Amino acid sequence: MHTVPDGLTFRDAVDSDVDALVALIESAYRGDSSRAGWTTEADILEGQRTDPEGVLAVIKSPESRLLTVERDGVVVACCQLEHRGTHAYFGMFAVSPALQGAGLGKVIIAEAERLAKETWGATEMHMTVISVRDDLIAWYERRGYRRTGKMTPFPYGDERFGVPQRDDLQFELLAKPLA
Repeated sequence: MHTVPDGLTFRDAVDSDVDALVALIESAYRGDSSRAGWTTEADILEGQRTDPEGVLAVIKSPESRLLTVERDGVVVACCQLEHRGTHAYFGMFAVSPALQGAGLGKVIIAEAERLAKETWGATEMHMTVISVRDDLIAWYERRGYRRTGKMTPFPYGDERFGVPQRDDLQFELLAKPLA
């Protein structure tokens, strides 16, 4: 467990966190509750963002950690870190919609980068973002990530990732050197 400024505590997720983490991720990206924050995908995707099996798989993977971020004992954010050789992958990032815009995201991503470098010796952080999410990509660019132009298709037809509301979705790889 690691505490940083802002009263946030970081720890690795455990099995008993699954329901709270699924609820957090869904609240940040899907449905009307997500519209309270700016990370919503409600206009481009319906259905689920994740499920208990997906979250548990990240918790159980030996090459992954699912950081759970708490304030006053309440789960307020999470992110996945996965060791992939010389780089780490950053994903499943969610901040409670009620707390978005207050600077928590900056603190969390900085801690994730520090952990990836310290724990695995990662020299670069990678993530994929839906390419039409210009506001979100701009936010990551302000944190030092760059667009690579490398695209991967959205998994149309696999409702585990949501039900697309448009036909032009794809993921773009963003990368940042960890100095």
